[in-house]
Amino acid sequence: MPETAPAPLPSRTGASTRRSKETEVEVRLDLDRPAPPEITTGLPFFDHMLEQLGRHGGLALAVVARGDLDVDAHHTVEDVGIVLGEALGAALGDKAGIRRFASLSLPLDEALIDVALDLSGRAYLRYAIDLGTASLPLGTPPFDAQLAEEFWRAVVSSAGITLHLALVEGRNPHHVLEASFKGVGRALRDAVRVEGSEVPSTKGML
Repeated sequence: MPETAPAPLPSRTGASTRRSKETEVEVRLDLDRPAPPEITTGLPFFDHMLEQLGRHGGLALAVVARGDLDVDAHHTVEDVGIVLGEALGAALGDKAGIRRFASLSLPLDEALIDVALDLSGRAYLRYAIDLGTASLPLGTPPFDAQLAEEFWRAVVSSAGITLHLALVEGRNPHHVLEASFKGVGRALRDAVRVEGSEVPSTKGML
């Protein structure tokens, strides 16, 4: 008798959109298909950070955002975080078989960031990265380094994940932020890896 082919794994893709008077955001991602990131937010530095997240996360990530950058970058950055979190939550589904936890220290020149991640279903952010109020905006239009915290808070709130980010060493804001985005990408890549079939929780659900 011919051998029975194994059942294909369910697709772990997610997509979400958000339209308001301030922004229009669309996000698509695939946890299992690495692909070059496709990012357009109108903020070149933020694009660069999201590209690092996608590439080091080992996923296909597409983000298109149009926002009121003439007012401020805050609305665009926060809303991208909200929609990205929604798409990530959709892609994770019931989280059966995932590793769930991941942590690492990631260096970038003089910067060193500690990352700990739990795909817990509970939203919590500890953001211990203080670059001071004197940090200059990055890129044109400008990206204020303080906005990174708002982005991660929006992601964890929408996706229902626990994320701890801490600055161990670092002076250059570009290096510090890039290390944090790369670090979260690497942790996410590890945490979403499928290594079984059970939901990794004594509750039977996440």
